[in-house]
Amino acid sequence: RRLELALPWDDPLWGCWGCGEPIAGPSWAGPRPTERHSMLPRHVQRLGRDWVTHWNGSQILASNNPVSNCMRWAGYCPWTSFPLPAPVDFSANWRLPPFFGPWRQFQNFHWQLDNFMQNSCFHLPNPSMKSEREEPLTKKRRLSGQCDTSAPEEETNFSNQKEALCLSVAQNEEKHSSKKGTVKRQWEYFCQHSRAMKIFENKETDQSNAGSETKFDFTVMSYNILSQNLLEDNSHLYKHCRQRLLIWTYRFPNILQEIKQWDADVLCLQEVQEDHYRTEIKSSLESLGYHCEYKMRTGRKPDGCAICFKTSKFSLISSNPVEFFRRDIPLLDRDNVGLVLLLQPRFHCKTNAAICVANTHLLYNPRRGDIKLTQLAMLLAEIASVAPQKDGTFCPIIICGDFNSVPGSPLYRFIKEGKLNYGGLSIGKVSGQEQFPRGQRILSIPIWPKKLGISQNCVYEIKQQPKEENAGEKLEAAKLDSTRETVRESEKLSSKLQHHFKLSSVYSHYFPETGIPEVTTCHSRSAVTVDYIFYSAANDDAAAHPGAEDSFQGGLKLLGRLALLTEKDLWTVNGLPNENNSSDHLPLLAEFRLIER
Repeated sequence: RRLELALPWDDPLWGCWGCGEPIAGPSWAGPRPTERHSMLPRHVQRLGRDWVTHWNGSQILASNNPVSNCMRWAGYCPWTSFPLPAPVDFSANWRLPPFFGPWRQFQNFHWQLDNFMQNSCFHLPNPSMKSEREEPLTKKRRLSGQCDTSAPEEETNFSNQKEALCLSVAQNEEKHSSKKGTVKRQWEYFCQHSRAMKIFENKETDQSNAGSETKFDFTVMSYNILSQNLLEDNSHLYKHCRQRLLIWTYRFPNILQEIKQWDADVLCLQEVQEDHYRTEIKSSLESLGYHCEYKMRTGRKPDGCAICFKTSKFSLISSNPVEFFRRDIPLLDRDNVGLVLLLQPRFHCKTNAAICVANTHLLYNPRRGDIKLTQLAMLLAEIASVAPQKDGTFCPIIICGDFNSVPGSPLYRFIKEGKLNYGGLSIGKVSGQEQFPRGQRILSIPIWPKKLGISQNCVYEIKQQPKEENAGEKLEAAKLDSTRETVRESEKLSSKLQHHFKLSSVYSHYFPETGIPEVTTCHSRSAVTVDYIFYSAANDDAAAHPGAEDSFQGGLKLLGRLALLTEKDLWTVNGLPNENNSSDHLPLLAEFRLIER
């Protein structure tokens, strides 16, 4: 009979290590856990003391902090090369110890649960501590005397102990699995005649939505779905994630499930990888009743922006892609893009109402606020050329995207307030991404060159076409050109940017009860708000922020929004991405009502 080398810690013959008195064992069984194991190498002696494992039928090898549960490991343990089982699911932050032997042998080993119920075991840590100050559960049990132990005089059946161990672990995992990877987000609905908010479990609960047929309500989602290429190029941001959660074949079904769950009428997606869009994303969304428009980034960047809308709710009037790269302008050497759609609602109304929906993903670089502002100005200029109606007013506007700027930053204020004096402003402070900005160069005046063709009011400058004129007309034209040159010269010296849209933000960015910031993205480096949904508010929109009341006639009324979360909320499910949320951004979702003029 083959002699197996077994570790005595936590063996049923000795009781649970650290949990009361052991059962008396035979004299040949060797020293107790409290004695020195001189016959074993030192790193083997430390194995049972320093490691704990956690088993739930699909997850092993978690590390970095102690845990209450232990698992039974097969007795076959040649220390030069562990034939470890290949896990189906890895816990966060696991690291393979050097004595585990070749990875290929580890990966290809086939195992069953029964293998864990034999003569020896060792301990690996489980990420069950919520904070550094929290004590391990084993220590709490040891101190409180709540450990389930058997008195030395009691005869305990071996198989009963194994069955009890399995049941205890299963119950513990069942208790945690219901919470694992899930943080509930609630719908918040605004009262019709006040700024107060009501929280409902379901949309149907809001009585203000039940209206006549003339009302047109619709939902809009903005979602940065995290391009797989960008994920792999920036793997340092996702060290907290288990590797299997970062694979596209795991992530895409989760992303699609979120889209199905919230069932928005308009989707504004960022970081949509072109090959995935072509092979999977577009067809999947079309099967859900969406029409998709896509603009890939310029250069060799394989992702882009998409706007998808339910054909049952809207028809497409025009699609207008915006490229922020300009070969002849050194400032605009980045490959970001935007997309502007003009949509026609499918409902009977007095006028031919239209809605302008824009989507973009601005440059990330915190030190290049000059590029960010120029990209934003180009997007606003395109909106200004698409949104005008026959009577000279603008149709309702929604702007979604990842703006890589935080609330309260100069770029954010420019969007909401419609004006920005950037004189003396350093380029590193434009987006507010860095507490101590590294970009110290002052923004030039003007920021972008004249040949871009966009004024300081963020509209396209009208180009005059040459035509035959008589002498009098030429003289008049010369005076007009002189006036225009004077205006342009004064504009060059002005450090003020403006746009003509009165925009409000769907989200307030702070929880009113606590003042804690809302978070739209959360990974290993940061947890902040960079994603937004801006809209042109109607005059009677109670949810609009101050300054929106003087908006042009008509517009959008914010009915409700899907609540965001705090950083603390997200880290209870190990941040983003996690098992149920497969992007490092949260989807933003709002419900609007179109108000006719």
